[in-house]
Amino acid sequence: MPNKVVSPRDAAALVHRGDTVTTSGFVGAGVPDGLLKALADRFAETGEPGGLTLLFAAGQGDGKGRGLDRLAAPGLVERIIGGHWGLIPALAARAVAGELAGWNFPQGVISHLFRDIAAGKPGTLTHVGLETFVDPRREGGRISAAATDDLVELVSIGGAERLFYHAMPIHVALLRGSTADERGNITMEREALILDNLAQAMAARNSGGVVIVQVDQVVAGGSLCARDVVIPGALVDAVVEAPAELHPQTYASQYNRYFTGRYRAPEDGAAPLPLDIRKVIARRCAFELPVGGVVNLGIGMPEGVAAVAAEEGLLAHVTLTAEPGVIGGQPASGLDFGAATNTEAIIAQNQQFDFYDGGGLDMACLGMAEADRQGNVNVSRFGTRLAGAGGFINISQNARKLVFAGSFTAGGLAVEAGGGALRIAQEGRARKFIEAVQQVTFSGLRAARMQRPVLFVTERCVLELTPAGLRLAEVAPGVDPARDVLALMGFAPCEGEPRPMDARIFTDAPMGLRGDLLEIPLSRRVQFDAGRDLLFINLSRMAIRDRAAIAAVRAAVEAALAPVGRRVDVVVNYDLTRIDETLRHDWAEMVGDLERRLYGRVTRYSGSAFLRRQLGETLEAGRRGTIFDSEAAARAALRG
Repeated sequence: MPNKVVSPRDAAALVHRGDTVTTSGFVGAGVPDGLLKALADRFAETGEPGGLTLLFAAGQGDGKGRGLDRLAAPGLVERIIGGHWGLIPALAARAVAGELAGWNFPQGVISHLFRDIAAGKPGTLTHVGLETFVDPRREGGRISAAATDDLVELVSIGGAERLFYHAMPIHVALLRGSTADERGNITMEREALILDNLAQAMAARNSGGVVIVQVDQVVAGGSLCARDVVIPGALVDAVVEAPAELHPQTYASQYNRYFTGRYRAPEDGAAPLPLDIRKVIARRCAFELPVGGVVNLGIGMPEGVAAVAAEEGLLAHVTLTAEPGVIGGQPASGLDFGAATNTEAIIAQNQQFDFYDGGGLDMACLGMAEADRQGNVNVSRFGTRLAGAGGFINISQNARKLVFAGSFTAGGLAVEAGGGALRIAQEGRARKFIEAVQQVTFSGLRAARMQRPVLFVTERCVLELTPAGLRLAEVAPGVDPARDVLALMGFAPCEGEPRPMDARIFTDAPMGLRGDLLEIPLSRRVQFDAGRDLLFINLSRMAIRDRAAIAAVRAAVEAALAPVGRRVDVVVNYDLTRIDETLRHDWAEMVGDLERRLYGRVTRYSGSAFLRRQLGETLEAGRRGTIFDSEAAARAALRG
């Protein structure tokens, strides 16, 4: 077989005028900077190739000229379909100005589009993007009037609305790995992420295009372990060995062995975050962490939740993830974002979005730049400044529970936290809760209609989404609700009496959150809501190990309903509940007794399909009804 190693100049010559080019990378991880530089240098010298179409999923850049902004010279790129634009300001400015045709699609959609192009499909069919700016009934993802083509259309499948994103042939894939042999086989042992390299290579190959891969070392043909090969040499046309300065592991780290997933970092080395506005917000968000659940943390303000979880001893009890394929461990921040230490697994980006889009996330914590009275959120477009949606739409539309995190105002805001209270030292100049957002990246109306639990967490208050719009749910100690909250909103939230935020959030000491989330007393697990006339029984993460535990649950239910004096409807949360195999008959007898004496209608739910099946057998599902997969579904069934 021929030696596929070529010079950067020869690799750039494989790109022709008018080609559609796709690139790998997430922020600064996995970006083929050597290939991008070679392409830009060739255009500067010869004016070729020119007129390119650029297709990328995740943001690839540092905001200072690296990454895709290397291709910003006028005439080199003519069209761009991209997921996140905030790190490529030069290209973004040209797209906003209409100097090139630009579209902003969800990152996960483009990630899946690579796979669908590889499979010869006409495009990607999905619910992701409905009722956001990507929906053709709004903007169709267009960035300016220069984007004239209809690349996404609304369709109906089985009576349900879906979006269909059109496929296109990929002529060139510019990818990146760690080691190549002379035959073009590629491994990724020193990369922080796998991303969509294989899907992109297949898409280009099956489109009749070429695949060019940048690596940091080349070895003899046939010397790589087959199980380590991520991109087979049969898919690769050319390999370029890049110098270290054009092949950093991320834009913040030349090389961090812990990002590879092959080594574990000491877990007690990080100092706690200072008690500033970011930590205050992250702390309140951490109260929502589903112990035993799977969580996505977005870039920016939500990054602090991982540090708070580590400080509170919760990292071992939640599985944190990031959209490029990281599962478990502690996600990194800044220009390391996307990488993580002490991971459980690193999978392909398109597979991660399969999991996300299907509802696999128990919770997501995402940033917010603007929110309005309906609960719509904008993180993608602010006048002439284009940030792009990235994975935000996939994640926010599909997580079972959603927490938006951000400061209440922006531009000069200064606060002081301590002694269990918050003081506004200087108010921000810009309001973030406004009458109507500039662009709908998240549809509050859709989420409310689907009964999704959504919170908006700031340093001074918490708002929650209701069918009627946003409601003020909590206010920080030391904050005047009228002066510091309501007067600074562009709309009046729904009426309701807010409760105080937990004072521990504003105290410079560990909050003891681990005990709160792991050791919930029965008195808090069994609650009768007189306003809704419902009994809520929260058995989440509870272990039933002996008959005394069964008796305690029975007694707690009887005590909660004794003052009511009649049958009531009941919703039971069985998320991650563990019932000892030898006690299943006793548990079923106790439940049956409560149903006969005290319950009206009863519904149950658990996020685990295995547990739903097991509980169905324990509780004789044919007699007691379906065990649902979410609280919203259980409540809806109760109303029905």
